[in-house]
Amino acid sequence: MTTLLVTVPSGREGDASLELEWALGDVKIRRTRWRGVLIVKTGLKKEEALRILKDFETTAIFKIVPLEKFVRSRKEDIIEEGFKLAKARIKEGESFAVRCKRRGNWIRSSKEIEIELGAKIKENLNAVVNLDNPDWYVWIEVLGNRTAISVIRPEEIIKKEVEL
Repeated sequence: MTTLLVTVPSGREGDASLELEWALGDVKIRRTRWRGVLIVKTGLKKEEALRILKDFETTAIFKIVPLEKFVRSRKEDIIEEGFKLAKARIKEGESFAVRCKRRGNWIRSSKEIEIELGAKIKENLNAVVNLDNPDWYVWIEVLGNRTAISVIRPEEIIKKEVEL
């Protein structure tokens, strides 16, 4: 089961849902309480789903990010789980960047999470911070009281052009 966060223009969630169903077939799509943010579950493997969506012509999808793990939106939980996922993937000398997008006010600051988790990864894994062109992203999406975390390659984040 692959979980994706899909962002769409506000008000175009229905169009995006149809496009996701056409592209991926059997999917479960859940709207969040934030306009323009969908959570998509598919039985396809992550690589296959991303390959299909990368090539798919779309009019209502901005960005697609694979999600790996959900935790409670507490700073300690986010940092602990983010570090565990990073430790499993990022090798010594590889570069990374931590990106945190906060929706709702369950955590005080996205920057605080980025700085603290980034420092822990840098110190403990001997990895290199590269904010412009990293080997890995530690991607954090705070969605109210639940937070999604992924450690992904830059090419796993799909960005599309949408006519507004």
